[in-house]
Amino acid sequence: MKDGIYSSLDIGTTSIKVIVSEVLNGKMNVIGVGSEKSNGINKGLIIDIDETALSITKAVKQAEEKSGIQIGSLIVGVPATNIEINPFHVTVSNENASQEINDSLLKKIIEQVRTKKTPSDKTLLSVMVEEFLVDGFDGIKDPRKMVGDQVELYGTLLATSKTVLHNVKKSVNNAGYTISDLIFQPEAMAGLIMSEDERRFGTIQIDLGGGQTSASAVHDEQVKYATIVQEGGENITKDISVVLNTSLKNAEKLKREVGYAYSKLTDERDQTLSIDVVGQEGTVDVKESYIAEIIEARLAQIFEKIQIELDDIGAFDLPGGIILTGGTAAIPGVKELAEDIFEVNVKTYIPDFMGVRYPSFSNAIALVYTKAHMDELTKLLNAIVLNSEYIQTTDQPAEKLPAVSNKQSKVSSDQSNASSESFIDKIKSIFSSFFD
Repeated sequence: MKDGIYSSLDIGTTSIKVIVSEVLNGKMNVIGVGSEKSNGINKGLIIDIDETALSITKAVKQAEEKSGIQIGSLIVGVPATNIEINPFHVTVSNENASQEINDSLLKKIIEQVRTKKTPSDKTLLSVMVEEFLVDGFDGIKDPRKMVGDQVELYGTLLATSKTVLHNVKKSVNNAGYTISDLIFQPEAMAGLIMSEDERRFGTIQIDLGGGQTSASAVHDEQVKYATIVQEGGENITKDISVVLNTSLKNAEKLKREVGYAYSKLTDERDQTLSIDVVGQEGTVDVKESYIAEIIEARLAQIFEKIQIELDDIGAFDLPGGIILTGGTAAIPGVKELAEDIFEVNVKTYIPDFMGVRYPSFSNAIALVYTKAHMDELTKLLNAIVLNSEYIQTTDQPAEKLPAVSNKQSKVSSDQSNASSESFIDKIKSIFSSFFD
């Protein structure tokens, strides 16, 4: 893991989160967090760039205040919405076989992937390398500095909607920030929440967000499939509100404080609650088990939709089972309900970082974690793929706050020259639990 200061941006349907982390001596510390209600986003898609930019700015400012860092650029997550994942094979010739393979030849390879392998209605987001071949010699991870007449690349491309990517880039830039990298969120998540063996042998991950739920299958250390269900924690809140005829605020409170995703868990402690009802002066008594049934019904519907998608590709045969994360995964009983429906081993991932031990922050943390672990070849390929007026591909030197100064130091999200002094002393009391 490369030492430095990293700032990430997770643009969710219901909330926008920013994480500032310091990696020092191979250890990652979260030193600043921002979370702001999403405006201008519907079903995972940015529909109002200016509103989204304003929400991004507010979230960044919160993270800046807590970390003492002025953020200049961000590692930005791209959701699985309208994503296309395709294996590919391309071949290019080295014009001078005695000349070492260099970055220019890699650019030619990426251009072939972009022009010949990427669907016409999509834009290339990233390339996952399986192996290079040089003059027929296989199993090569990085061909640079080698010599040969012909270079081949076997890999997997990620392509997304041109509109989706443009709106993400434009919103970040309109908020006043540059982008140091764009990373596919399920790919980043797999790196954080799965062990190397789980990624290699095959595991399913389900991200239970506020406005939507994404599921992806990982095998051979690559995301092979991803799908989205346009339902999440926000739908559960609305269900409680409608069924109980109570306000959304009350419904959200009930979900967080007494909600269960698996009604069987309320059998022993089925307490009666008094809730405010719209149009009535008094309160109405409701059993915890009844609220659990409402929550369970929605989550079961989400899981059953995912089950149909994953059954089609045989994902449940993967030995790693399922890992749940995302804000809605914090509801007690989600794991038990998932095991009942999917009939495979299920576990829940909760980040283990001070101030962000909540699954709703998994995406934002995963982006930082992935960038800090990224090898030089992957960084180069990302820069080639994403190079545009929106992307900052060179790092800025990091500067820390002087001990007696109130001025903030403007830093990039990916710094290679960070000072060795730890920011851990700057960690403040960061807020209570967040749901997406």
